[in-house]
Amino acid sequence: MTTEQSFSFSKKERLCGEIRINELFSKGKAFTVFPFRVIFCRKEKDFMPAKILISVPKKRIKRANLRNTVKRRIREAYRLNKHALYSTLATKDFSLDFALLYLANEVLDFSKIEPKMIEVTESLNKKLR
Repeated sequence: MTTEQSFSFSKKERLCGEIRINELFSKGKAFTVFPFRVIFCRKEKDFMPAKILISVPKKRIKRANLRNTVKRRIREAYRLNKHALYSTLATKDFSLDFALLYLANEVLDFSKIEPKMIEVTESLNKKLR
């Protein structure tokens, strides 16, 4: 994989589909790393090692432009730090679906979101072993 491809975040990496999302929320396991609640579920081996759903509730951040800003920051932090998770999943015979639910009531800077995203990927790695 080239460096350019490995740091991309494509549509294939996003979790979509009502059935799959409902299954994640009904059967998934959860943990919290503030400002995220992480819900994850193992799936049969897929062409993508992990699929992610990012949710910033209107209840927490009222203004749409601020919600979008938070989602962009979360996506960027994930894009830059997903490699640890992908390297763990490469040795496994399953894929991972997971959701990140934003819990903070204010808009956090990227400098605060990125270390928490690293903590989330490390926690997922521990739970998948």
